Amino acid sequence: MTHQTHPFHMVNPSPWPLSGALSALLLTSGLALWFHFNTTTILTMGLIANLMTMYQWWRDIVREGTYQGHHTPNVQKGLRYGMILFIISEILFFTGFFWAFYHSSLAPVHDMGGCWPPAGITPLNPLEVPLLNTSVLLASGVSITWAHHSLMKGSRTHMIQALSITVILGAYFTLLQTSEYLEAPFTISDGVYGSTFFMATGFHGLHVIIGSTFLIICLYRQLIYHFTSKHHFGFEAAAWYWHFVDVVWLFLYISIYWWGS
Repeated sequence: MTHQTHPFHMVNPSPWPLSGALSALLLTSGLALWFHFNTTTILTMGLIANLMTMYQWWRDIVREGTYQGHHTPNVQKGLRYGMILFIISEILFFTGFFWAFYHSSLAPVHDMGGCWPPAGITPLNPLEVPLLNTSVLLASGVSITWAHHSLMKGSRTHMIQALSITVILGAYFTLLQTSEYLEAPFTISDGVYGSTFFMATGFHGLHVIIGSTFLIICLYRQLIYHFTSKHHFGFEAAAWYWHFVDVVWLFLYISIYWWGS
């Protein structure tokens, strides 16, 4: 950076965007082949290639930001804008699922019995596992905020404790949702109710897994002294993402579990 006359990061040529795109193609194609032909060869190749790309791409970014000094205040500002735009795109992604749910539920057609939930569907009790899941995610929102404040104050021990609690709560949420899916009295093929329910809650569950992975990496980076009270955008982005996951779940719980039942 001492040889530059500007504070911006001119990224070196990297193979990871190309390998990431190709591995994603293998992953989605492999999923389709698995669903239709029950073969997992392409899916396994795509998953391995995707994981390898993720590891090496993140490794390079951590090196650039932590050891090489490329993440100057100007670069961090650009990264913040990028993360904000990404979260906005995710909000629009979930808006489509909510749109499908409300479009179907506010004016149920004759084929569904003219009622919501449709005739023959027994919805899940919103005061059982869904309410427990809500409390788990709300608690994780508190613990991630505790972790952020601890990091800002330079309290390393409290930051590690709070972040560990958040990761455990995220894993617990995933286990609860898995058990809920296994015990659900309907499936994704049970008309528009099953489709909207499992698409919305399933993609939210996927985002919880992604967010938990994000937080596990941040916990590891904190353990090896990557973050300081002034330089920790990687953790900040993970915290923003986790709060987004929390808020989406509140809308899901109120709309699909409580009102929709």
